[in-house]
Amino acid sequence: MYGAPIHSPDRAAGTDLGAIRSSRSSGTGAAPGSGRGASQPRRKHRGLGSPQTETMCSSIRIEPVVKEKNRMGECPVWEEREDALVYVDINSQKVCRWSAATGEVQSVAVDARVGSVALRQCGGYAIALGTRFAFLDWDTQAVTTILELEQDKPNNRFNDGKVDPKGRFFAGTMAEETAPGVRARRQGALYTLFPDLSVIKQLDQVDISNGLDWSLDHRTFFHIDSLAYAVHAFSYDVHTGKIACPRLVYRLEEEEGMPDGMCIDAEGKLWVACIDAGRVIRVDPETGKRIQTVRLPTPRITSCCFGGKDYAEMYVTSAYDGLDEATLAKEPHAGKIFKITGLGVKGIPQNFFAA
Repeated sequence: MYGAPIHSPDRAAGTDLGAIRSSRSSGTGAAPGSGRGASQPRRKHRGLGSPQTETMCSSIRIEPVVKEKNRMGECPVWEEREDALVYVDINSQKVCRWSAATGEVQSVAVDARVGSVALRQCGGYAIALGTRFAFLDWDTQAVTTILELEQDKPNNRFNDGKVDPKGRFFAGTMAEETAPGVRARRQGALYTLFPDLSVIKQLDQVDISNGLDWSLDHRTFFHIDSLAYAVHAFSYDVHTGKIACPRLVYRLEEEEGMPDGMCIDAEGKLWVACIDAGRVIRVDPETGKRIQTVRLPTPRITSCCFGGKDYAEMYVTSAYDGLDEATLAKEPHAGKIFKITGLGVKGIPQNFFAA
């Protein structure tokens, strides 16, 4: 179901296009946000088209800038007005802010697992935590609930989210594991919170709603359902916020692991964080080819965004939940946040939630 109204007496429902059905794994591997480290099931080459031609860049530099380790660092957002990186630690139930000027990290504890954070036009943040949307006042640390969703699914929680070019907050849900390796399938959904605080459901029967972004011309919406091991594109109506007509952009290859967070650069290319594969990959959404791989010094890479001066730096979050003690002993950088410079491409500023 696409565009179904959840909390709006006046907003019309969108067109029902049916659920996306693409080749999916059995879901037995470690999933983003699951806190588990089970190895991914091996699968054959799943790339599209001819063999990949990748860009090599010897000037790339990777350094950990936030050395405080996160259980499940996610959803990095560059806040230009504060010269800071805002992000969440899902499993520690914290929203965090790292100052580029001082190197200090401040955090606000919340009462549920927080999947995503977005900048607000009027200051403060919009967050998606548990199964509700809320506002966070950074100065007072007050959390004000906007709307509770999926009350019939107590094992669900919000995951990744981002604001569209018109100031709407998109965020999706997922089912938590009930036991190691056990997860109810297709229980998640993708929602849009409008500036008038109404909500619609854009997608249902999602496994793990994850990375999302929009094309530079605002005509295409990109979305990851992690257990599909793929990036999909939808036609996007920037005036209404509705999505339609899904198509496959890129299916991850065997060594690329599972897709997690995602962002777009100023050239319209997608950067996908590959959890348990220790890398981010750059994908051309027009050709469906991977054009660059950047490997990082820890396996559980969760998300990425551009920031810094002129948005020439990439910030990458990671996690240590899901790694056993023996692996952690070999992975001193697990859970840190990294800055990548020398990519030769810039990003674009984050959108603000318009409420």
